[in-house]
Amino acid sequence: MERIVDLVGVQMDFGASKRGVSMGPAAIRYAGLSEGLERMGFQVENLGDIVPLLKGDTKPTLRNYEQVVDVNRRLYHTVYQSLEQGHFPVVLGGDHSIAAGSISAVSKFYGSIGIIWVDAHGDWNNEESSQTGNMHGMPFSAVCGYGPDCMVDFGQGPVFVDVAHCVQIGGRDIDTQERIRMKEAGVTIFPIDMIDELGMAEVMRRAMAVAGEGTKGIHLSFDVDAITPEAAPGTGTVVHSGLTTREAFLAVETIARSQKLVSMDMVEVNPILDERNKTGILASELVQSALGKVVF
Repeated sequence: MERIVDLVGVQMDFGASKRGVSMGPAAIRYAGLSEGLERMGFQVENLGDIVPLLKGDTKPTLRNYEQVVDVNRRLYHTVYQSLEQGHFPVVLGGDHSIAAGSISAVSKFYGSIGIIWVDAHGDWNNEESSQTGNMHGMPFSAVCGYGPDCMVDFGQGPVFVDVAHCVQIGGRDIDTQERIRMKEAGVTIFPIDMIDELGMAEVMRRAMAVAGEGTKGIHLSFDVDAITPEAAPGTGTVVHSGLTTREAFLAVETIARSQKLVSMDMVEVNPILDERNKTGILASELVQSALGKVVF
């Protein structure tokens, strides 16, 4: 039976401090994502893009919160419907705030999932701990029930993800209060220095055990700023000395081989800051590899 992949873009940059990442879905699509997935044998359903409100309420601790919440509410319903139809949802960002909506839907549908969060940042802030109020730094915390609740509670009765099955990989720019909150919550973290020490193969072996054992599947949320900026320049919050391209591919290839992946986000591609769509092409290839594309 031909498996169906639903591609949904989210033209969202109100959760970030820099504009332009709203064009990320187009950049990834132009890089040949649909065509690549079809060559792999998938049927691809293009669900178009969710476009945020042009204006909305805001406050210093939750910048542009009305637009962020509205987008996540609509994304939640889109992803949940995709899962109900037996499809595989791939969400193309847009800034990382959109993971609140996608993961909320997956968690509600399956009940018990694991999360592998590949990112230079922790994204574990809330309105009290954030230094900027930028909501793309809060979704991981929100989907695990550590706030802000407005990102995930749309009246549907959110099912929070058990932190015991959550893994953060590639962190190298984590706020002080955020670090404390992650440790207190019990998130499994493989920061960049641990990847250097253990190697990505061992990190992924351990990560898969945490996220995959005892769950009904894994959601992958991949922020391209996890990758070293020489390879992925087109992103808004660049941090030096990140994952190599091969480490990034090894991570998603390991997840693909497990056959436990049930949904994913690919976020924070900013074409304005990119070089000839270098980052968009890389993001497209990473999605394909996560869904099973092999070298040989």
